[in-house]
Amino acid sequence: MKESNEALFRYCLRIGDTSLILGHRVSEWCGHAPILEEDIAMANIALDLIGQTKIILNYAGELEGEGRTGDDLAYRRDARDFYNLLMVEQPNGDFAVTMMRQYLVSSYMFLLYSKLRNSTDKTISAFAEKSLKEVAYHVRYSGDWVVRLGDGTEESHQKAQSALDQLWFFVDDMFDADETDMLMFEKGIGADIKSLRIDWNNMIEPKIKEAKLVIPEANNFMRMGSRSGNHTEHLGYILAEMQFLPRAYPDATW
Repeated sequence: MKESNEALFRYCLRIGDTSLILGHRVSEWCGHAPILEEDIAMANIALDLIGQTKIILNYAGELEGEGRTGDDLAYRRDARDFYNLLMVEQPNGDFAVTMMRQYLVSSYMFLLYSKLRNSTDKTISAFAEKSLKEVAYHVRYSGDWVVRLGDGTEESHQKAQSALDQLWFFVDDMFDADETDMLMFEKGIGADIKSLRIDWNNMIEPKIKEAKLVIPEANNFMRMGSRSGNHTEHLGYILAEMQFLPRAYPDATW
């Protein structure tokens, strides 16, 4: 595989893996959400994310040129070969944690895909154009819940603040640009991750303020490493559950 294709392959994996793992996490709420309406809404968000995953991982398989499909990349890689953002693999926790995680990540996705619509790679551009409409809804949905919980009862406020404090450890990981990010940006394929953080801060701060929550300060315990395949202990458990069937029955067809 050519160097440029290899970088684009990795770039696609990062986008696809993030959607895949977040989609799996959200799907864990099916049948367990607080009320039926939210159960349906979260199932739809999970389906959106898995649909996005299918597009971008299938493209990654084409770029690799080794005959692997999107399914192969999703179900037949080990944890060290995944490059999803650390935040998306964190446990669902209570409803406040799930909504806060969704809001922070969906806001990141919205801004990223807004940039990728102008990608010189036609597949990336088309993917971003389609996904942006879905992610815009994810931002509105989760953002509304962040405000409802943060500016709600004393208990819901405490849970929302606790969720923000807990997830903030993984914010730096979203913007930890490496050589692949820089190469993709230079070629007009990817986005400028550093400037994306400024836009992200400007996007989420008014909503967090409206929810009467306080953004934590960055500290030495901020976790990073997803772009190098370094993850928290939670990813292995996700993959063990998600990959069980295709690994146990590798020749099975539907």
